[in-house]
Amino acid sequence: MKCAARIIRQGGIIAYPTESVYGLGCAPDNTSAVIELLAIKDRPVEKGLILIAADLQHLQPYMATLEKSVVNHISKSWPGPVTWLVPAHPYVPVWLRGDHDSIAVRITAHPVAAALCTIIDGALVSTSANIHRQAAARTSLRVHRIFGSTIDYILHGNVGCLTKPTEIRDALTNKVVRSA
Repeated sequence: MKCAARIIRQGGIIAYPTESVYGLGCAPDNTSAVIELLAIKDRPVEKGLILIAADLQHLQPYMATLEKSVVNHISKSWPGPVTWLVPAHPYVPVWLRGDHDSIAVRITAHPVAAALCTIIDGALVSTSANIHRQAAARTSLRVHRIFGSTIDYILHGNVGCLTKPTEIRDALTNKVVRSA
């Protein structure tokens, strides 16, 4: 775990288990790492990325100020497998939010992912470990077969019991954007 945290701090890209699949991640404030991650996945920057954390305070720099009632509402689903689209802070870069005015955020319930966020004391980019539009990896062996040496480290562990990606909801309308 400490090795993975060190690699993230140094601008690397790692794979790690999440609630449903292996994720690829890096420090969200490291432009070159995020751009490299998008290139490795062949993911269009316009789509945006999810940020995970172990604590709401680590997501707040990326979020616009929300009404207390909205924060209370989304917090009821955390930690857990619900990702919320919230208005992005005006300074959130396009490589994180894509072509949107919102940012996707989640307080993860996965113990390995949460522990990693705690160790780095911050948020982590979280996108499924796959090439764009292909099936996501659910094992570290599959991650290695897909990405080989194009990523810097694989943090081994079991993925959670979800069989589909986490649900995504709009925090202001509560509309389901992607169902689990």
